Formats: sequence, C-alpha cells, structure tokens
Amino acid sequence: MPNNKTTRISLWSGPRNISTALMYSFAQRKDTKVFDEPLYAHYLNNSDAKTYHPGADEILATMENNGDKVVKMMLTTKDKPVLFFKNMTHHLLGLNLEFTAYVHNVILTRDPVEMLPSFDKVIKNPNLNDVGYKLHVDLIESLKKRNIGFTVLDGKNVLLNPEGVLKQLCNNTGIPFDANMLNWTPSKRKEDGVWAKYWYDNVHKSSGFSEYKPKTEPFPEHLVPLLQECQPYYEQLQKAALQ
Repeated sequence: MPNNKTTRISLWSGPRNISTALMYSFAQRKDTKVFDEPLYAHYLNNSDAKTYHPGADEILATMENNGDKVVKMMLTTKDKPVLFFKNMTHHLLGLNLEFTAYVHNVILTRDPVEMLPSFDKVIKNPNLNDVGYKLHVDLIESLKKRNIGFTVLDGKNVLLNPEGVLKQLCNNTGIPFDANMLNWTPSKRKEDGVWAKYWYDNVHKSSGFSEYKPKTEPFPEHLVPLLQECQPYYEQLQKAALQ
C-alpha cells in the first residue's frame, strides 16, 4: 500500500507528444521528483519492440526489466511529497492494472494527423499498438469499471493554454499550482532516460512549452490506414480532454 502522504502522478502518454516537456515542467517544482519512463525496459523485454527501438540494448542493460518491481518502486518510493512518473501506455504490457488505483492517472494524447508522421521518422511503419490510441481508451475503460478517476490532456490544448490547463491538472491531482512549471533552462536533465539522444533534441533546446503551430506538410500516404484506425479512439479522448 503506498504512502498516502505522497502524491503519485502517472502520466500515460503516447509517443511524440509533449510528455517530456510535462516532465520538465513538473521537475521545476521543489516538492516534486520526476521519473522518466521507468517501465520502458519492461516493455522492450516483453515485446519485439526491442528489435526496432533505438538504443534498446542500452535501455535493457541499464534499467530494471521486471515491470512488477518497477510498479512496486512507484508505489513505495517517497523521496518527495509529489512524484511524477512519465510513462507510456504501451509500456503497461501484461501488467496487472490494480496499482492504477493508487496513482493519479493522467492520459496524454495528440492528434494522430500530427503525431504519426513525427513518430514514423524515428520508427518506420508503426502499428496501432506502437502509438497508443486504442490502449489509452482501453486504460480509461479499465479505470471507469473500477471507479477510478483520471484526467485527459491533449497536447495541443496544453500548448495553447499552458497555465490554464496546468492549473486544472494540479487541482485534479490535489497539489497547488506552481508558476515555475511554465519555464525551465534549456538543457538536458539528470532524470533523462538513456534514449534522450534519439528523442529529446527539441525539449533540450526549449525554455518552456512551445507555441502551438499546426503541421503544414502533406500527410504521408503510407500512414493513412493507421490514421483511420487511430481517429475514432482519438476523437473519444479529445472530447474528454481539459481545455
């Protein structure tokens, strides 16, 4: 049973979203410790993703591979009053979801029209499980069945109104808003996963949440079938997202 005096926030993101920016945002709080994708090695160890994710061997060699041990850490560590776990929904692979009753679950989504081309630049020809939309909806259904609350964020809404959305998020998770969450010094962070060199270039150059800019490039033809699979799930998530 986790320590009730510790606020545990688990962000469940899909890839190529603002999850790292949110981790950096929470890291600005003096009362908070952040964790970067602690279940990543569990996911790689139990899927064929280890054959195509950049840096997989290094991740597996340097992180805890046992997802149950990672979950135990998430529920028992109490280094700071607030703990922020940046997770990916697809990293839950095969785990018992009982533990989600003891964390504040925050689901982070992004319009697949914008996300899929970005992801495809690093991991070619992704499938529905790689990108998380169905898994987000599945997680929400599991939470609803157990009467567990959750918050949905759309990356676009956060970028359009960082302070407003973060204030709502803090309220939903029972912590005071801290204006320091809106800015940070451009740099790497000690909490960054070893995969940062493949994914975090933009956030390392940032000093806060970037201005939202719609994508203007034509959508890749080969990703259209996947987009059609993702859209119904994204529409459900979008309707529930904080504005």
